[in-house]
Amino acid sequence: MAEGKQARFLTGSTMRHVSVMTVTGMIGLTFLFLVDAATVFWVSYLDNETFMAALGFVWIVQLFMISTSIGFMIAGTALVAKSLGQGNLQNAREQATTSLVIGITTQSILALIITIFRYEVLQLSGASGEVLQISADFLFISVPSSTFIVTGMISSAVLRAEGDARRSMYVTLSAGLVAMIVDPFLIIFMDMGIYGAAWGVVISRLASCALGLYFLIGVHNLAAPIKLHFVKRWSMPFFIIVLPALITQLSSPFGNYLITRIMSEYGESAVAGWAVLGRLTVLTFGGVYSLSGAIGGIIGQNYGAHMFDRIRMVYRDALIFCVVYVVIAWIILAAMTDPIIAIFNLTDEAAEVIKSFTYIAAGSYVFAGALYVSNASFNNLGRPVYSSCINWFKDGVLMWPLCLLMGTYYAAPGVIYGQALAWCIAGTVAMMLGWYFIGNVEERDAAKARHKARKR
Repeated sequence: MAEGKQARFLTGSTMRHVSVMTVTGMIGLTFLFLVDAATVFWVSYLDNETFMAALGFVWIVQLFMISTSIGFMIAGTALVAKSLGQGNLQNAREQATTSLVIGITTQSILALIITIFRYEVLQLSGASGEVLQISADFLFISVPSSTFIVTGMISSAVLRAEGDARRSMYVTLSAGLVAMIVDPFLIIFMDMGIYGAAWGVVISRLASCALGLYFLIGVHNLAAPIKLHFVKRWSMPFFIIVLPALITQLSSPFGNYLITRIMSEYGESAVAGWAVLGRLTVLTFGGVYSLSGAIGGIIGQNYGAHMFDRIRMVYRDALIFCVVYVVIAWIILAAMTDPIIAIFNLTDEAAEVIKSFTYIAAGSYVFAGALYVSNASFNNLGRPVYSSCINWFKDGVLMWPLCLLMGTYYAAPGVIYGQALAWCIAGTVAMMLGWYFIGNVEERDAAKARHKARKR
């Protein structure tokens, strides 16, 4: 984007921008998570429930690393989109590079810590015996590649902030496409079993990382050469956004940990069903998960240009899109329940876990979408701490008691019902707070400007 050129999201239909960015983000995000879904699919052909249970415990750590990457992605999007909305390309380039430097450094440290303490992390999640050993070996291979995740996701986010939905989609799309090719080759044909799946994860993440950097630097020139002075300059604005964003994102793996811990009490079959369900939800509801990242750039650009009416329209249109999307996805998911159970060779408790979601709990994703839309609004309008509070209210306050309570009455499926109730309550709170916040954003921005003027 040339200096002085108007940012893409300042004109045109807000619903069209929301739809295009969400659908392309959904396709890309779906294929990113297809890496794990493909892993589960091919491992299921090994007809070993211990392997499937191991993937359930591995998913906790993978979700943690992906969630931290999303936190860096959110911060990068908020900074870059606002600078592009203000027409300041140089600031946007410096902010993109700063996001990459901080994200890669932090993720490398986290990967090292988790690799060293992987046995302890898995034992805290309820893994033991052969399942523990297999899960630990899988993490030893796959966790160091987490630096590739954060690089690819930040690159994709900056492209989305610029408005290049197509290339942003290609970055995440590439991971899934590569996984679809290498997983069967390594797992089945090379007879590497579950460890072939781990190497497939590494290769697919590397492909996404390389393509993201090529588009970011080679096509758009949206990353400046690394220089200490501007990394220091933008580190504080970045950390102001990323710290609460990380706190927000970490609530999801924490909630996932709690559910896995509770689910492990119902046996390996229940954990195997939970492992499949974890991948199934992100594939089916990719549009819901991508809403936050998709509308972040739209809100950020319009906020930078002080177009407050369009910000409110974006929020409204995103909620409408979410309801329509979830209803359609829920109907399809319910109709596909039996084929899903058959494809993954699930029996007994595992099959009941799947049915509890596809027939009933999937509807709670309307409220999940409301939560993600509100998160994007708070993160890009200067109140990321609101996102942190609501998400931890869901995962840190509601999740454990509701899952335990429902599990008491309905066994393993009750755990899924408890999770759905947590989504419904937190999503309602987030939507109400979001409407109030969006309605007063112009007044708060004017007060902020007056405060800065007095300080001068």
